[in-house]
Amino acid sequence: MKNSKSILIGILVLLIIYGCSLKQENAVEHALVLHGGSVSNPALISETKQKVYKQSLDKAVELGDSLLKLGKTSLEVVEQVISLLENDSLFNAGRGAVFTHDGLVELDASIMNGEDLNAGSVCGLKDVKNPIKAARKVMEKSRHVMLSGSGASQFAYEQGLEMIDNKYFHTQNSQKLLQGLLNKQSQGSKDNKYGTVGCVALDKYGNIAAGTSTGGMNNKRYGRIGDSPIIGAGTYANNKTCGVSCTGWGEYYIRLGFSRDISALVEYKGLSVTDACEEEIRKLTKLGGFGGVIALSPNGDVAMSYNTTGMFRAFKKSSGEKMVSIYNEKQ
Repeated sequence: MKNSKSILIGILVLLIIYGCSLKQENAVEHALVLHGGSVSNPALISETKQKVYKQSLDKAVELGDSLLKLGKTSLEVVEQVISLLENDSLFNAGRGAVFTHDGLVELDASIMNGEDLNAGSVCGLKDVKNPIKAARKVMEKSRHVMLSGSGASQFAYEQGLEMIDNKYFHTQNSQKLLQGLLNKQSQGSKDNKYGTVGCVALDKYGNIAAGTSTGGMNNKRYGRIGDSPIIGAGTYANNKTCGVSCTGWGEYYIRLGFSRDISALVEYKGLSVTDACEEEIRKLTKLGGFGGVIALSPNGDVAMSYNTTGMFRAFKKSSGEKMVSIYNEKQ
């Protein structure tokens, strides 16, 4: 009888050890997800242009993955991935940002650390090459969370960031978009370029960071600020729940406290990041807003939800799982 019990106990111990080893094998050590804005009018993006967009998304996700493999922190990865996207004229952030009504480019960005809930953001920048770098400096080198306009530029300059003439950000495509709206005398339509770039990363230390950068709404006026630089609206990160970055019509995201709400749904309702994002997108749709969101859990679960035709998006995990997509296709 004793021998039978010993054998059973031994088997149970072996099963537990085997189960733990399987769990460890399948565990995600690091992961990242990114977006380059939502797509409302697919007719504006040819198949050839789609390939170009996917190449840029792939380059960004591979950069992030390589940095995570090297042991870089989630904050470092988010900053570098978004900087790469800011320097890419395809997206409405940095180099490819849309024009204001006055023919200038005004940039917003934010970043958040899920480990300690520290955050930084900037808005209305006209002369800082990479706003996401300025946002991180605000987070780490100031007592504040958000700086705006000339004050934010002065702070960036004092921190040694690269300053640049506003004309650097001007592209022919953005000029066409502005002119098209001026000709229509419209603002706030789905033909606007609302795209934003964002990234959420989970590092091997278990820390999550999220960041977002944008040129805002095409033809915006009166110093308009959207959700991207607002912590809890366009960006949020908490190691206990998830990291979030949004893209779309910012006014609606602000009204919903969109990204913080997703974290709350995970924390208080026990929803998965996918279910939480889908529920928040339903709220957005009900209000009349449109756009998308990416999120990443502490376990490496990825969510990419939107109510538009598509969203420029990509993710990669340490397990090798990867996707680069625009519409509902997998690759």
